[in-house]
Amino acid sequence: MKTVIATAAAPAAIGPYSQAIQVGNMLFTSGQIPIDPATSQFVEGGIKEQTTQVFANLKAVLAEAGYTFDDVVKTTVFLADMSLFVPMNEVYASQFSGFSAVLYFNSRNCGTAAPYNGYDKFGFVSGTVGCCRERVTQRGVGGN
Repeated sequence: MKTVIATAAAPAAIGPYSQAIQVGNMLFTSGQIPIDPATSQFVEGGIKEQTTQVFANLKAVLAEAGYTFDDVVKTTVFLADMSLFVPMNEVYASQFSGFSAVLYFNSRNCGTAAPYNGYDKFGFVSGTVGCCRERVTQRGVGGN
């Protein structure tokens, strides 16, 4: 059974999709962008501020479903300019305790792909996560 997850603490879905869907003990979120849900505007500042807002939006969606970043097993980050990876990653790394989730990373060139409504002033980041309630253990090199 699928359960739609929605919260006013994150930007509303603007199309025929949900902020998240829960299926059993798993949660799948839609991508979040650096929009402040209180103003419906992009946050001011650079890539660090944008990444912080994306994570605030994701955190709100996770909380609505009773999850935290400790439950995340996979993330996807879309970054418009690869030169912004280091400052984005500083914020990303601060969101997880212990070992983090599996990261899928996609970079697009701002000059050829305007990620959202022509917004490319500071590089643009968006993200999505997948969660699971099962206990995940860390395995070392060689499957140890």
